[in-house]
Amino acid sequence: MKDIEIAKKYLEEENLAIAVVKDGGLIFKSHDKGIRPMYTLATKMTKLAKDSSIADKVIGRGAAILCKSLDVKEVYGKLISDNAMEILEESNIVYYYDNICDYIKNRDGTDLCPIEKIALKSEKPEILLNKIREFLNIY
Repeated sequence: MKDIEIAKKYLEEENLAIAVVKDGGLIFKSHDKGIRPMYTLATKMTKLAKDSSIADKVIGRGAAILCKSLDVKEVYGKLISDNAMEILEESNIVYYYDNICDYIKNRDGTDLCPIEKIALKSEKPEILLNKIREFLNIY
């Protein structure tokens, strides 16, 4: 079974927010909502996440930029935005999805997700990570 299939299986069977698999083994999983799990990967597991396969409930532009910076090999999203697909295509990252949307909405569905807004202004991963850190209040 391919890594992305294993990651997707973990995502679904354990009702996770994210599952990361490399060389057939689960290296990270989380139930945390939003960008926090991807932020953790991008700040604490950079080397380990390289060439991994990520299955996530939602892949927006911010998550896609972080996947690019992590140099992952493939991504699956239950929901993926057009902006995310654009970033993944430019980065030659193979991606799979169940549903596509124009953009990721905030939790109450009234506006753009705050991380999507931040990511629209932050092409560079290091700038994006700093802005996500500020947003998450991590110091």
